[in-house]
Amino acid sequence: MASTGSAALHPLRDVLSSLSTGLSAGVLLLLLALGALTIVVPAAVGGMPLLVLTGSMRPTYPPGTLVVIKPAAPEAIGVGDVITFQIESGKPAVATHRVIARSTDSGTGEIRFTTQGDANNTPGPERVQPAQIRGKVWYAIPYLGWANQAIDGSTRSWAVPTLAGALFAYAAWTVGSGLRERRQKKRTAEEAPAPRSEGD
Repeated sequence: MASTGSAALHPLRDVLSSLSTGLSAGVLLLLLALGALTIVVPAAVGGMPLLVLTGSMRPTYPPGTLVVIKPAAPEAIGVGDVITFQIESGKPAVATHRVIARSTDSGTGEIRFTTQGDANNTPGPERVQPAQIRGKVWYAIPYLGWANQAIDGSTRSWAVPTLAGALFAYAAWTVGSGLRERRQKKRTAEEAPAPRSEGD
């Protein structure tokens, strides 16, 4: 005859097993969602994720925010939009600021944009040309940029697949353990002798 203490542990083990399975599935889903938001979705629209390094766009995009930009025609950019642009035309350094005015170049008829960081007191010294624009901010994920920056390219090449593989393996093991335990309980219940009535 099983002891009362042993029997009392079964519900606790069931709860812990369920919590472990749910946590593993939750972490896995979170990682998949972050991967989709930072890699798959931007790539699908020709965009890219960028890290906000300075405080010029506080409080909207504080340092460490990962902003995802997507291409936008000059005609589709209006006052109030946040754009990422080359600080100097043809050079890789970029800034992400809000458009505060649109104007037209008197000589070429080309649209120009005046930008200003939300935390800055004055607008940028030069109007932004369409050729400088890398894209318009589509969405942002606070603080994720620090994690992205902390892992350099060489580390990311092995760390990300290793972590993802380990999480997948752990999730598969946890789910498999839960299924095996359920099957075992079902088999035990089926093999248990039927209760006998007092008259038997």
